Amino acid sequence: MIGVIGLGYVGLPLAVEFAGAGSEVVGFDVDGDLVGRLASGESHVLDVSSGALSAALAGSLRVSSSSSDLSQCDTFVICVPTPLSVSGGADTSSIERAVEVIAPWIRTGSLVVLESTSYPGTTEEVVAAPLAAATGLVAGEDFCVGFSPERIDPGNSKFGVANTPKIASGLQDCCRNRVEALYSGAGVSVVPAGGVREAEFAKLLENTYRQVNIALVNEMAKFTRALGVDLREAIRLASTKPFGFAPFYPGPGVGGHCIPIDPRYLASRVESELGEQFRFVALAQEINAGMPEYVVSRLVSEMSAADIRLDGGRVLLLGVSYKRDVPDMRETPAEEIVRLLRQEGASVSFFDPYVDAWAVDGESVDRVDSLTSGELGFASGFDGVVLVTDHSVFHGQDYSSTARVILDTRGVLGGEGAARL
Repeated sequence: MIGVIGLGYVGLPLAVEFAGAGSEVVGFDVDGDLVGRLASGESHVLDVSSGALSAALAGSLRVSSSSSDLSQCDTFVICVPTPLSVSGGADTSSIERAVEVIAPWIRTGSLVVLESTSYPGTTEEVVAAPLAAATGLVAGEDFCVGFSPERIDPGNSKFGVANTPKIASGLQDCCRNRVEALYSGAGVSVVPAGGVREAEFAKLLENTYRQVNIALVNEMAKFTRALGVDLREAIRLASTKPFGFAPFYPGPGVGGHCIPIDPRYLASRVESELGEQFRFVALAQEINAGMPEYVVSRLVSEMSAADIRLDGGRVLLLGVSYKRDVPDMRETPAEEIVRLLRQEGASVSFFDPYVDAWAVDGESVDRVDSLTSGELGFASGFDGVVLVTDHSVFHGQDYSSTARVILDTRGVLGGEGAARL
């Protein structure tokens, strides 16, 4: 029996996948209200439909907020969040609590797999060692411990748990073999790793690669206009090269957990353990974190050219979640954009088909009720419209008859009236 600890964006899809492959699964979460909604078949994760959840519950999946329901499990997969700590590294407190939850049920032959992203050494230091101390068993010999980084991409309809390869690692070869068997038994392609720390590092490498390359094009966006270059067209042309190039696109900043957070785990670990600075990460973080300010400065410039003042003006943000076609608000750059607009004296509203209500620093942001046929749902208009998140509903839309100034930070709007980042 498999126990999945944490039923969020990572754990719930994994639990449903294991159940669909025929395994007996207990999904555990400390949030009793969440567990209650899940037990009634109500999914809170975009990648798991309520129908799929209900089907899993009718089969071999149970959800619970009682740790005693994990007592019959022989396999435990930890899928809990790892936010930034106060010092800027990984906050592993949720992993530590998960270890405390499963410790009473670890016995000879048990398998524990960590999926939560963290710094190299977390599996050994935060999972294996405390479990060994709590049980008196030898990690890697009496029970197996491994790491398999989550690779969930919320809202990705092409790649999910079933068809995204899983990296498998373990304290010993026998542990890695157990991890491989766990995921391959669910029909998932498995890539064996040479060691646990290499697997942990691989996850950070994936996201640092994205962070650095997004920062590259974001910095380019700040000067290509002055050079008379359409950066998105240049990226399209470069993308025709069949080797040696992968396209990244400029935007209003980065959000979610992976890109703005994960590389900082590595930078913090390098500094604390080696006394060195990971300069690429620091620079990329600085550039990406500065994009909301650049967006607002561009809006001020466009409005000034149209003889409009931002102070006292009305601004509408289109899309405020961190990513296209998902409701996830984690680390969204739209939040900082609102702060900056308010500091400039602007009145801010928003429309996002995935977000019903939103507040920044405890102050609610007015929501436009609807968009119909490319026109805003009310006729009074705005001084400025900023497309922040490129939800599919906005693609090709022309809002030039609605606002005097339009800034498209993603390059997806139609019409001739929108200025691009």
